[in-house]
Amino acid sequence: MNHAQRLRQTIEDEIVDGVLRPGDRLDECQLAARFGVSRTPIREALLQLAVTGLIEVKPRRGALVSTPEPARLFEMFETMAELEAACGRLAARRLTEAHQGALVAALDACRVAAGEGTEAYYAENAVFHAVIYRASGNGFLCEQALTLSRRLAPFRRIQLRVRHRLRQSLAEHEGVVAAILAGDEATAGERLRAHVLVQGDRFAELIRNLAGGSAAA
Repeated sequence: MNHAQRLRQTIEDEIVDGVLRPGDRLDECQLAARFGVSRTPIREALLQLAVTGLIEVKPRRGALVSTPEPARLFEMFETMAELEAACGRLAARRLTEAHQGALVAALDACRVAAGEGTEAYYAENAVFHAVIYRASGNGFLCEQALTLSRRLAPFRRIQLRVRHRLRQSLAEHEGVVAAILAGDEATAGERLRAHVLVQGDRFAELIRNLAGGSAAA
């Protein structure tokens, strides 16, 4: 990661962990002084966070910590689930030898990372899904999936902190790969949709974590 990306990750961590709360103002000068950098990488980091919806930039008020409304966040995950399902179906139909090797390698990397903790798995998880997007053989679909995946990345990361979710995620990855390698389009699509879509207790837990775990939220 470059300097701006590392700063984005640090600020993102503080938002996810509740150190920075909804409504808090992110002053470029104060952040630059705190991290000992110029305002340029700070500004770039804030722009990256604005894309995810974790912060919003308002005229005359600057950058403020924000999270999407629950209904909006659910819509984003619902759309992501459908894009991933489409990628999975096409990957099962069009899998090449090169993409098969990349998919198996990505799954192996996820297995190793699962033993190293959430942050390591989070990074390999992103690679795993990107491999499936490319394996679809549809460049436009791949671009759209990558764009929305980047926007949802912080929220998918929060999900991995839920108890037992990391191991469950890995098991779901293995099921997805098995379906793709078998050329089972329907199963690959359904497994990816279920893997991505947050609903019921999973969605409630995500919203609770975003709110810092307060009972009132």
